Amino acid sequence: MTSRPNPFQGHFALVKPLIDFGTTNQKELDPTIAELVKIRASQINGCATCLQMHTREARKNGESEERIYLLDGWRESPLYNDKERAALAWTEALTRVDREGGSDEAYQALSSQFSEEEQVRITLLIGAINAFNRVNVGLRVPLAGTVGKKVA
Repeated sequence: MTSRPNPFQGHFALVKPLIDFGTTNQKELDPTIAELVKIRASQINGCATCLQMHTREARKNGESEERIYLLDGWRESPLYNDKERAALAWTEALTRVDREGGSDEAYQALSSQFSEEEQVRITLLIGAINAFNRVNVGLRVPLAGTVGKKVA
């Protein structure tokens, strides 16, 4: 397998604007919703690095294991409130933009739960996490604590 650069080691100046972009737009959002959005997009995109990071962050913020485990099935679970459901539907619509194209149904749910400013912040957060997912998956950024370890 060809070695790929780790943008977070040796190329941090290139990645810092993306980090700043994601961080700035998240500051005014409910941290629970922000982490659910990042976890859900990362599940869809298959980004293990972001899943590791954001499930840890969610736990640190008090998120339950059960809600993290059931996030992929949020539509069938009673554990998520209307605001979270709206954010998750919008996350899926934008992460799967090739299929859903930012659907009117998902946007209507979003706009019924969030102010215009919050809608923009959530949309930018979804864009940022999708960018991170693509960078991490494309360059095969290793999971924290796994560098140099072999899979059994």
